[in-house]
Amino acid sequence: MKKIGFIGLGIMGLPMASHLLKAGYEVIVYNRTMSKAQPIVEKGAKLADSLRELARESEAVIIMVKADAEVEEVILGNNGILEGAKPGFIIINSSTISPKTSIRLAAKTAKAGVEILDAPVTGSGVQAIEAKLTFMVGGNEEVFKRCMPLFTVMGKQAFYMGESGKGSYTKLGNNVMLAINLLAVSEALTLIYKAGIDPEVFLQVVGGGGARSGMAETKIPKIVKRDYKPAFGTAMLAKDLALASDLARELQVPVPVMSTVKEMVQIAVAKGFSDEDVCSVIKCYEEWAGIEIK
Repeated sequence: MKKIGFIGLGIMGLPMASHLLKAGYEVIVYNRTMSKAQPIVEKGAKLADSLRELARESEAVIIMVKADAEVEEVILGNNGILEGAKPGFIIINSSTISPKTSIRLAAKTAKAGVEILDAPVTGSGVQAIEAKLTFMVGGNEEVFKRCMPLFTVMGKQAFYMGESGKGSYTKLGNNVMLAINLLAVSEALTLIYKAGIDPEVFLQVVGGGGARSGMAETKIPKIVKRDYKPAFGTAMLAKDLALASDLARELQVPVPVMSTVKEMVQIAVAKGFSDEDVCSVIKCYEEWAGIEIK
């Protein structure tokens, strides 16, 4: 495959598409806000006038948009991908959506002779820029193997998880762990800072033992610098936790810790931190503790 479409040029999508362009792929892009496509168009990507046109000119398309409704609209909507896709076309959906939606889309695209992979990623905007994303993929295994060169250009590794929906299931499990870890870091950091401990030294201590975590390593420096520019937005995490909560009910799995974390993230959203990085949840703790960590 040489002609790759890309839909959704936000924090994650723009660097992912840029890596494909740098690797020599012919990249055709579409974004609802067309101005966001300008930086990559100036570097050589082609801008499609519609999703239908993008599908007609591509061999495969990667989707990186916010939620289920947007993914469905992009694929099934009027003048959407399925209207322009030929049999054998491949859709790689890297958006985080409900496994039910992934499975439903696989059934609908199959009727048109189109393959679809649910291929969400671990990592934030920083990892997208550095091409260090990890893909977790559900769908046809042979199609997964055909798409491996694309995954290795945009990220560091890709795992085949099973049939359609399994990539989406894996992503929700990953983000449950991420969110719980985020709140653990926030509570511990608030506690030690109010006790007079240097947070940067604390991070070094944590890094040498069993409490070491990616959340501590990436978010404590941001918190200390008061840097809430989003690598992963709070509203997006709240959306993912809502999906995970739905899944827990469906599978009848008790999730008491996740339920508490979900409410904490929702409090951060209610306080106006939706578009800030997920580590902005620390500001809730700071308010309650009467401190400002820096």
